[in-house]
Amino acid sequence: MKQSLQLRMGQQLSMTPQLQQAIKLLQLSSLDLHLEIQQTLYSNPLLELAEEIEPEPEEVSNEQLANEVADNGDTPDEWSKEIPNELPVDAQWDDIYPAAPSASAAAPSSDNRDFESYHSVTESLQDHLLWQLNLTPMSDLDRLIATTLIDNIDDNGFLETSIEELWQSLLQTLIQAQADSAPKASGGNGAADNRANLENAFKACNSNSAEILNSDAEPTEDNDEALEFAEVLAVLHRIQQFDPPGVAASDLSECLLIQLNQLNPETPYLDEAKLLSAKFLDLVAERNYALLSRKTGLTHADLESAIQLIQSLSPRPGECIASGDADYVVPDASVQKIHGHWLVTLNGDIAPRLCINQEYAGLVKRANNSEDNTFLRNNLQEARWFLRSLESRNDTLLRVSRCIVEMQQDFLEQGPEAMKPLVLADVAEQLELHESTISRVTTQKYLDTPRGIFELKYFFSSHVSTAGGGECSSTAIRAMLKRMIADEPASKPFSDSKLAVMLQTEGIQVARRTVAKYRESINIPSSSDRKRFKQSH
Repeated sequence: MKQSLQLRMGQQLSMTPQLQQAIKLLQLSSLDLHLEIQQTLYSNPLLELAEEIEPEPEEVSNEQLANEVADNGDTPDEWSKEIPNELPVDAQWDDIYPAAPSASAAAPSSDNRDFESYHSVTESLQDHLLWQLNLTPMSDLDRLIATTLIDNIDDNGFLETSIEELWQSLLQTLIQAQADSAPKASGGNGAADNRANLENAFKACNSNSAEILNSDAEPTEDNDEALEFAEVLAVLHRIQQFDPPGVAASDLSECLLIQLNQLNPETPYLDEAKLLSAKFLDLVAERNYALLSRKTGLTHADLESAIQLIQSLSPRPGECIASGDADYVVPDASVQKIHGHWLVTLNGDIAPRLCINQEYAGLVKRANNSEDNTFLRNNLQEARWFLRSLESRNDTLLRVSRCIVEMQQDFLEQGPEAMKPLVLADVAEQLELHESTISRVTTQKYLDTPRGIFELKYFFSSHVSTAGGGECSSTAIRAMLKRMIADEPASKPFSDSKLAVMLQTEGIQVARRTVAKYRESINIPSSSDRKRFKQSH
């Protein structure tokens, strides 16, 4: 095989740092873009915020100054004289100068704002339970158990881990702590012997856990190994009495029983509701009155009253406690109809305005290769690239938003049922961009329209053939299904086959399985479930 050298010419697209930065900024959301700008401001001294020019304060005339002094009862000489060099030891400020009038006393504000409400921190469910725990007298061990249980409660108010696993975890933690704190004997086996004894006690407790769970008997002194598990159960029952009612339950049945036990014993149909919640909750969900009546011996009227009492309870008690601050969507662009035309504008408040520090930029010398001058020159070039990347991002976002609005004007005018089928390739072809660029610019970018705020990806959807040879958007089909199901009779809801026939009468060729897929995507239950739900209400 002979080796040789060949010279070829070709073109190749290379990912330069400038291109990588532009692509990175293009796919960032408004929040991520703000964080990226802040980090760039910290790292690049040549970039700064473009501060708005503040109006200069008006000059106060001598007459106005004299009037203000006269109103305050002070003379200019009292405030203009200097402090004497020598003052008495017990001299005070008020003895030398009169007390300055406070701003609040001079002009009392009529706006009594509650500043605590402006700076209040949203309380989570765990914080709410810990606050109640701090008000409950407990021993140190019980407080440790209660804190562990509270940490394993999810936002809905249920225990994420079983009580047996939590008990074993607590026991192992205590065993480890006792073994580490045990004094070592001279032979070096004291800690090992102590660990062995504690592990044997742990095994004995583990063997008796099932009996304690199924028994209401209190622990005795003869069963010391089982006392620790019973103490965990006692602490759990104490937490289940906290607010909100039904918290710290392992399942829905226990959650409902906790709430029922806290009601007045004279509540009508309380015993029937407890029976249904404890043993027949699945039949209650199915509204199977015939089987419930046969198994419980209750009449149809009693079952309805008991089920109505169960419906008044909260299936997710943790939802009544705010679990975090609300997340607000800040639109990147907005569209308004002005003089019969839809106008798209970018939101200039989502990112701070940047500019180059002209003072530092003026220190850059072209022929100077010193270390300081090289540092300034490199940061100046990076600052210019960053500003160009921001301009490119805003320009691309504006072009894509205008193209989407132009193609989906029927949606803005008539609603979701007029949505047209649209894919990334359609926008990319019209703007002469790559599909990956359209995908990046429409991800986590939101458009404020008269019909609400939507992500740009919402306007893209697949199509279904129509009888006339045209196409219909899948978003429009979902909107039609919502309208048809909302208008269906309560006694006889439309099945998926019936909905498919109704869509075909409107010229949309769609199969029953496609209807079922679209129905499930918008979280609409089946016809049988809708019938039971409407009959119960």
